[in-house]
Amino acid sequence: MKIVRILFTLIVSIAFLTSCKNEDDNYIDPRGTDYAGSQSCIQCHQTQYENAFHSSHFKATSPATKENILGHFKNGRNTFVYDTETKLVMEERNDSLYQVLYKNGKEVEAHPFEVIFGTKHAQTSAFWQNHYTYELPVSYYKSLNSWATSPGYSASKVNFERKIDKECYGCHSSNIASRYVTTSSDSITFMNQEVEDFMNPKTLVYGIDCERCHGPAKQHVQKHLKFPDLKIAQNITSFKKLSRQQKIDACALCHSGNDKLKVKSRFEFKPGDDLLEYFRGVPGSNDSIHFDVHGNQLGLLSQSKCFKKSETMDCMTCHNPHANASQNLVSYSKICMSCHQGIKHNATTVKTTSASILANNCVECHMPKKMSNAITFQLSQNKNKSNYILRTHKIGIYPSNKK
Repeated sequence: MKIVRILFTLIVSIAFLTSCKNEDDNYIDPRGTDYAGSQSCIQCHQTQYENAFHSSHFKATSPATKENILGHFKNGRNTFVYDTETKLVMEERNDSLYQVLYKNGKEVEAHPFEVIFGTKHAQTSAFWQNHYTYELPVSYYKSLNSWATSPGYSASKVNFERKIDKECYGCHSSNIASRYVTTSSDSITFMNQEVEDFMNPKTLVYGIDCERCHGPAKQHVQKHLKFPDLKIAQNITSFKKLSRQQKIDACALCHSGNDKLKVKSRFEFKPGDDLLEYFRGVPGSNDSIHFDVHGNQLGLLSQSKCFKKSETMDCMTCHNPHANASQNLVSYSKICMSCHQGIKHNATTVKTTSASILANNCVECHMPKKMSNAITFQLSQNKNKSNYILRTHKIGIYPSNKK
């Protein structure tokens, strides 16, 4: 009997594991069966994949693992104080990380880090509740090496109720499905009902992956694995063949602000599409006062004489989309000087600024860092608001930088 019980247990275990494997095998990307997944790109594009894997694009959203979460969780650096009675503490519990609210020393509520947004400059996080995500009230800022309120949050009142809409995932992830199943009174089940903002966490495709920018790649992968000697890319969008406007539209999908009328979901966009089919301008959207240094880089760039006069300049003239923006300002200056070799600085500038700086640091003067009105935050026990500072994409001669 003992042997029989052991055999029965083994059979049940194998059946269970097999069923789990079959579920994984049957998993369908929320974008459809034409997608292969970024892992499939490694076989032929290892260098590009490894660079992209560490980029801000790829980590626009990430699972909230200890390796991915920034910030301090040790006593002394893990507490945000609202007032003498209220504090929020970043804590580790059972191998997970939480933001825990205390009132007069007693725990009131606790919410886990489950989805994280960003990694380069700052990082905010969210937790899941009933198929919706809610932003945690405190974020980590690299420039401060400290916790501060999440953008726009108050430093005097704790708020766990700010919902992160699906539209936010449109620029911070590659897809997330809003599908659910309902059963009517006559027991007929309807599949794939679309519900605004209702989201299935199991379908979240984290970050901006390869296929978000290059389009569905399943046929491309199959073709090149079958015919490895093919030198010309098949069954995939080639950026080299796109027009200037098509290249710009691919970036503008997420880098041209969020003040336009949405016609179709960003998730439906494929490289080569016309962005005007997805968004329409609204009154005032062309006014520079609406262009913040965070989120509307194209709006600022499009006001620059460099951009207006050029027939070829696009985002990739200066940026490698597979990597983070270079911290080496000389590399950008070389790009500037490729067009501006014949232009000389005025006598006052030449007299007060070294030739080395003039040759190697164009962006510091002509693309200075500006305060963002879209991202404001407050430090613990500090009621004054601070503005996040980012480099503007409006290339120009700024009065404060004239010499």
